Amino acid sequence: MAYELTVNGNHYTVDVEPETPLLWVLRDSLGLTGTKYACGIGACGACTVLLGGQAVHSCMTRIGMVGKRAVTTIEGLSEDGTHPVQEAWVAEDVPQCGFCQPGMILQAAALLKEKRVPSDSDIDGAMTNLCRCGTYDRIRSAIKRAAAH
Repeated sequence: MAYELTVNGNHYTVDVEPETPLLWVLRDSLGLTGTKYACGIGACGACTVLLGGQAVHSCMTRIGMVGKRAVTTIEGLSEDGTHPVQEAWVAEDVPQCGFCQPGMILQAAALLKEKRVPSDSDIDGAMTNLCRCGTYDRIRSAIKRAAAH
C-alpha cells in the first residue's frame, strides 16, 4: 500500500504494508539510519522520533497510524547540529557509546517544547529512555542547559 509521508520537511511516498513499523520505513525505505533499533517493544526509547511534535517510539508506531502528521528524526532536528538540545548535549559531554542519544535528544526536545523550564521531576517523568552507559546526570544537566538557552 502506498503512504505519503513528510519526514524532516521532505515528502516521500513509500509502498509498505500498513503494519510496518515507522522505524523500518525510516531506516530501510528512506535510509535515515539515525533512528536506532534496540528492543523492538517500545521499552528503551532508542527509536524515538517526533510525530506531529510528540515523542513516539517508532518501533511501535505502525505506518498506517502516521496519517498527515510530520515526522522528525535526529537527521531533521537541525541541519547543522545547532538545536539547543544538540548543543547542550555536546557542551555537557553526554554521550559515551552514543547509541541511545538520537532518541534521548528527540525526547528531550519534545519535553522542552512542552515545558520550557522543566523541574527535575518533569525531566524524570519525561526521560524514560534507557541509557546503558548511565549518563543520566549529564542528560539532566544538558536538558537544564538547553532550557536556559
